[in-house]
Amino acid sequence: MTASRADAASLTPGPTSAPPVLPGMRQADRLLPGIAPEAEAMPGAVYSPFADRIASHPGPLFPLHVGDTWRDPFVGARSEDIASADHKRLHAYADTRGLPELIEAIREKLEDRNGLQHSSDEILVTAGATGGLSALAGALLSPGDEMLILAPFWPLIRGIAQSFRAKPVEVPFFDRVDSEASAEAAVEACVTPRSRVLYVSTPSNPTGRIIPEAWLKALATLARRHNLWIFADEVYEDYHYLGGSEAHASIARYAPERTISVYSFSKSYAMAGQRVGYLAGPAKAIENARKLGTHLYYHPPVVGQRTALAALREGGDWLAEAHRQDREVGLKVAEILGESSPQGGTFLFVDVRDRLDSRGMDGLLEDCFDQGVLVAPGGSCGAAYAGWIRMSYTAAPAAEVLDATGRLASVLGR
Repeated sequence: MTASRADAASLTPGPTSAPPVLPGMRQADRLLPGIAPEAEAMPGAVYSPFADRIASHPGPLFPLHVGDTWRDPFVGARSEDIASADHKRLHAYADTRGLPELIEAIREKLEDRNGLQHSSDEILVTAGATGGLSALAGALLSPGDEMLILAPFWPLIRGIAQSFRAKPVEVPFFDRVDSEASAEAAVEACVTPRSRVLYVSTPSNPTGRIIPEAWLKALATLARRHNLWIFADEVYEDYHYLGGSEAHASIARYAPERTISVYSFSKSYAMAGQRVGYLAGPAKAIENARKLGTHLYYHPPVVGQRTALAALREGGDWLAEAHRQDREVGLKVAEILGESSPQGGTFLFVDVRDRLDSRGMDGLLEDCFDQGVLVAPGGSCGAAYAGWIRMSYTAAPAAEVLDATGRLASVLGR
């Protein structure tokens, strides 16, 4: 049978629209297919605009812009401590759910330290908390869905939502609410029919604040009322400074059927480069996050998983000492800058709007850089916080951090 002329015409590709011409685009790039607008909209350098100039800085440099720690893991939990002679198939592919013995150790830890009951099929070992949250976003968010994010927030969570074509909705929170009722009202005001996820982080990166237990209960009730998933970012769970049960509260206790908790070994045990974290939550959510993780990174590094297992088994004393030291440094840094003492985490979030001149934030960051101090612009933690800066007080040894804080204080006139 011969196709009609009309049929043939319908099968002929028509003209396609040219990719948009963006400012600064090279001529060669204009001939290529377009870049996804969601990727174009994402910032490339979220922590500092001076990455390309760091190596050429003439004096001492204090990298307080990234939330890392200056420490190495304890002996026994370092990469060089994991020998292939002791672990068969150390360099081969492994179970995409995680090493079985690590999953069992995590299950016991969640029960003993977090008061959470999870079976092994409700736990997924991930390529850091970042990989875990990415797998979750891919599994539970569809294009156009909204993720409600308590702001200011960890800078990468906004881009993770955008990566899966979801809309990040910034909920001004930590500096705006002062009660259970106002906390609930702040989130309620942002809920729409497209809302699907509520992202909660406590202790907070970047504010250092801990969300009180009563507020968490209220947010859990709100999530249940609007049928939202809850992403509970517990990355700084081991660095809380209030003491007592208030510091240990997790929103997963109040809405376990819809909460996926996200944990990491990066902060607790100084293993950021090992790329190991884990998820714990309803089996259906974990099952589908595993699918996404398999396609994103397959599984976390096996050596990293072995060091994580060593940390859970042997790292208690090391963790207690790191906690003591970081709390002490955080108190001193806050005092120098005239800020409230951090309740947890490893950051201070500082309002510098009174120090911005006609150059804006770029000028202030340049002044800090001239003093050898790198800090992160607050706008990376939320659009409403462009006049703030974030600094980590664990990124260098205490003496260096205090030196950097004095330099920062001189820039800020404090």
